[in-house]
Amino acid sequence: MSFPLSGILLVNKPKGMTSHDVVDAARKALGIRKIGHAGTLDPMATGLLILLVGSATKLSSRFSGLDKDYEATMCLGKITSTGDAEGKLLEERPVEVSEEEVRAVFERFVGEIEQVPPMVSAIRHKGKRLYELARKGIVVERKPRRVTIYRLEITRLDLPEIEFFVSCSKGTYIRKLCEDIGEALGCGAYQSRLHRVRIGDFHISDAVNVEDINEDSVRPLYLQ
Repeated sequence: MSFPLSGILLVNKPKGMTSHDVVDAARKALGIRKIGHAGTLDPMATGLLILLVGSATKLSSRFSGLDKDYEATMCLGKITSTGDAEGKLLEERPVEVSEEEVRAVFERFVGEIEQVPPMVSAIRHKGKRLYELARKGIVVERKPRRVTIYRLEITRLDLPEIEFFVSCSKGTYIRKLCEDIGEALGCGAYQSRLHRVRIGDFHISDAVNVEDINEDSVRPLYLQ
């Protein structure tokens, strides 16, 4: 007797696909409709996406509070409408900062900080997602939220670009972190690359590419 396929599927999401695109690809590859994802990645972002298959979908809430690690790149001197490379360029400023100033500002963002969620986030406002309002040109007031940056390390500094690693709590927006660091430096910044490498105890090294999804990729899910 065979049992319905159920468990966790770790996928390395490529750039250009939405999280729902990945779910659709998994449904086709596995021949099962009951699949959901735990933690959205924007189309321009890459890296670890957790899919829950079959009866494991009912455990999606267990993933909402997990910490995450990212590798990212920010570009100083430019401000965009979305805080990333896909937004409209709003302003350009000269980048007149030293390496020492950059490192000092990075240190200031380690620990508990406040972030105002970006308008392109999935947070709801009166029943509507903020990104839905943003597409219509509507901007609403957002209350700041407290998040925690556990680690924030510069891995390459080649101004105006800065590559960095960040380990953070749930609810942290890396694009907003880039914008806030840019403002603290006085030149503005936007997120040009985002790659998620960890969610809780799950790591990108255990993920499969979308084209390699098969039944053997789905493993049992045990959560306490």
